[in-house]
Amino acid sequence: MDSIKKLTDIFRKFPTVGSRTAGRFVYYLMKLPKERTDELINAIIELKNKIKLCQMCFNPFESFDSAQDKSPSLCAICSDTRRNKNLLCIVEKETDLLSLESTKKYNGLYFILGGTVSTMRKEDLSQLRIEELKKRLRQPFGTAQGDNNLSEIIIALNPTPEGKTTSVLVEQTIKEVHPSASSGSGQALKITHLARGIPIGGELEYIDEETLESALEGRK
Repeated sequence: MDSIKKLTDIFRKFPTVGSRTAGRFVYYLMKLPKERTDELINAIIELKNKIKLCQMCFNPFESFDSAQDKSPSLCAICSDTRRNKNLLCIVEKETDLLSLESTKKYNGLYFILGGTVSTMRKEDLSQLRIEELKKRLRQPFGTAQGDNNLSEIIIALNPTPEGKTTSVLVEQTIKEVHPSASSGSGQALKITHLARGIPIGGELEYIDEETLESALEGRK
């Protein structure tokens, strides 16, 4: 396989990148001076070496821990003592977390599921962090810091067919760990969903802050 085709095939695996765009990327890189391509290569290497996944929510963050440091690696959100540890918001991907954070109306914690599952592709299940979610639900967050148990779990998945299917799976998982959890009021652990201000088929990543804020406040 020649170098151009090999790199084009790599770019085609990027989200929303088709064959033509992948080809444009390759020919753009070919025209760059060597110092610019070296800069890109070094940035990718630095990204892989410095970025870790938070052990609680799986949000990527830049870590400066030494190799000898065995303490849990937590992102800025999970390590922030001002956050409400009783609230947990489950999202599909990192960009959804960033979109919700940009509203500045949510002060709880997150859990990044890592994807969605189609009604027709059961193999997608293996890509979701279902077992990690069960573990997260079984142990209260940071008990050493005096945190309480969860009082509300917000399922904030995209209102797409895949998102709806995954929401059902997530709710079943929550009830498997906490059988008393319910979407009704007055429960020890309440399960809520974002309000329907988000258009059907839309994605949180592309929704404006005002609509997201409304969906958070009107969750039920």
